[in-house]
Amino acid sequence: MNPQLQVVLLALSWSGVVGACGLVLVRVGGTRSVRASLVAVAVAGLVAVVAGVVGTARAMFLSGHDLGVVVLVSLVSGAVGVLVALSLAGRVTADVRTLVRAATAVERAAGAGSDAPPPLDDLPGPRTAEFRLVREELAAAARRLADAQRRERALEASRRELVAWVSHDLRTPLAGIRAMAEALEDGVADDEARYHRQIRREVDHLSRLVDDLFELSRIQSGSLRLRLDRLDAAALAGDVVAGVSPVGQARGVRLRASLAPGRLEADGASLGRVLANLVVNAVRHTPSGGTVEVSTAAERGLGGDVVVLAVSDGCGGIPAEDLERVFEPGWRGSTARSPQSDAEADAGVGGGGGLGLAIARGIVDAHGGGISVRNTGPGCRFEVRLPAAGPPP
Repeated sequence: MNPQLQVVLLALSWSGVVGACGLVLVRVGGTRSVRASLVAVAVAGLVAVVAGVVGTARAMFLSGHDLGVVVLVSLVSGAVGVLVALSLAGRVTADVRTLVRAATAVERAAGAGSDAPPPLDDLPGPRTAEFRLVREELAAAARRLADAQRRERALEASRRELVAWVSHDLRTPLAGIRAMAEALEDGVADDEARYHRQIRREVDHLSRLVDDLFELSRIQSGSLRLRLDRLDAAALAGDVVAGVSPVGQARGVRLRASLAPGRLEADGASLGRVLANLVVNAVRHTPSGGTVEVSTAAERGLGGDVVVLAVSDGCGGIPAEDLERVFEPGWRGSTARSPQSDAEADAGVGGGGGLGLAIARGIVDAHGGGISVRNTGPGCRFEVRLPAAGPPP
């Protein structure tokens, strides 16, 4: 047999037997720390190497002195290898402790409900590349958790605010209806026909408020269904302006339309409701003598053609801190309740519970578009951007 092959087989036999024993001991050793596991793996490998060298040297018929030198060198090298393994295992163990502290900080921040992410940057960074990735993921998860808690807290505050406002809007007309009904029962009403008309108006107001709550519930639950038809944005906006014109005349606000054609595939009733809500809000917040402008235009963007429906008013602008809240359910520019005018009641708009803009955003989102607001000129400008429909088949 080839002498080199004999040496290889001897080394494999000695190293293989010792390595297999070490592998069995490591696998059946039970639960242990990361440091102990790393040291056990390093020691098993080094002992297998030393066993292979010593076993092969003994088979080479070396002198006793030379064999002793080989054994001594192997033992010293193995000891040095074990010390190096202990040092490296200490570094890995320190990185593991850092990750444990980071995970504990994230858990404590989650339990405390803090809006600020835990200060993970104050902890030393792991020196192992894989552990650095884990720490970065922990930091990202902590930021996402803080953002989610912030959104949840804001949503809960908005929900409480909505309940309070809707309760107020329900109590006010109910109290008026009760008072007028008692006056009619007692026969002290000086104009019964006017009382009946006012009761009917308050009932219509309550009905619209309940409809708004139902519509918002359908939007938030994802059960809103649209009936899509091909329509022209200019014609839709023209109908809305004509319907809201009596409201503007009653408040002394001019309505100006700048309508360019734009093809849409949308639910005409839902989209008309969105635009009517925006126009009525603009009229309500524009002082007498002011102007509300309604415009439509077709634009070409990077994502394709879009149709823009815009409403500009003279409200004086929205505070910067409220620009991101205007589409939240129940948000209103002020806590004051301006009474619903006769023109608004006749037009079937106004007097809602602060749900109109939230419903508008839900409807626009369902159409695959977007709605935004910004301060410009004497007031603010609401824009609804919807995908343009292609040419008719």
